[in-house]
Amino acid sequence: MTEHVLVFDVNETLIDLESLTPHFERTFSDPHVLREWFGQLVMHSMALTLSGNYTDFFTLGQGVLRMLADIHGVTISDDDVQALAEGMRTMPAYPDVEEGLQRLRGNGYRLVTLTNSPHHQGATPLENAGLAGYFERQFTVGEHRVFKPSTSLYTHVASALGVEPGQCTMVASHTWDLLGAQSAGYRGVLITRPGNAPLTAPGVPQPQIVAADLLQLNDVLTRQRL
Repeated sequence: MTEHVLVFDVNETLIDLESLTPHFERTFSDPHVLREWFGQLVMHSMALTLSGNYTDFFTLGQGVLRMLADIHGVTISDDDVQALAEGMRTMPAYPDVEEGLQRLRGNGYRLVTLTNSPHHQGATPLENAGLAGYFERQFTVGEHRVFKPSTSLYTHVASALGVEPGQCTMVASHTWDLLGAQSAGYRGVLITRPGNAPLTAPGVPQPQIVAADLLQLNDVLTRQRL
C-alpha cells in the first residue's frame, strides 16, 4: 500500500458535540440552541477568514454564546460562558473512535488531526478525550490564523508530513471541511454523525466515501485497499 495519511477533523468527528447539550438546556431552556450556536460559530469563523480577521475558536465560541443570549433575550453569567469553554475542551470521544483508530493505525495508515480548536497551554481536547496517542501530529489552524476550509491549511499539512495532497484523505463529519480538503487535492470521507448528512447539489464535490463511523470506514478502506 502506498503511504497514505488520514487527516481527521476533531470536533464532532472524533469527539461528541452533543455532550454540550446540558449547557444549552440550562442557559436557554432549549437543547436545540446547541445546533444554532455551532452553526453560527462555524459561519463566523469562515467570515473572519474571508475578511482577513482572526480570533481563536474557543474565544469566538464564547462570543457567539453571548450574541445568542442577546438574540434570545436570555441573561448569562461569566460562569455560564466559562462552563461552555471548559465543555469545549473536555468533550468525550464517540464510542467507536478508539477501536476505529486502533484498526486504522494497525492497517498501516498515518493518522493526524487538523482542527479549528486552539492548542493553548494545558491539555488539548484530544488529550482530554484520551485519543492523542493515536496521532502522529495534531495540527491547528492557529498556526496560520485562518479557519477551515481555507485550502492553505490542507496543503500545509501535506507539506509538513512530506507527502503530496493526493496521498491524504480528510475524514470529517462536515461537508464544508471536505470541500476545502478536496479542493486542495485530498480524497474526502464523510462521517455521518447525528445531525450531519451528505450535501447533494449541482457543483458540490462529493466525498469518495460516506461512513457511519470509524469502524465502518475501516471496513470500506480494507475492501478498497487504499
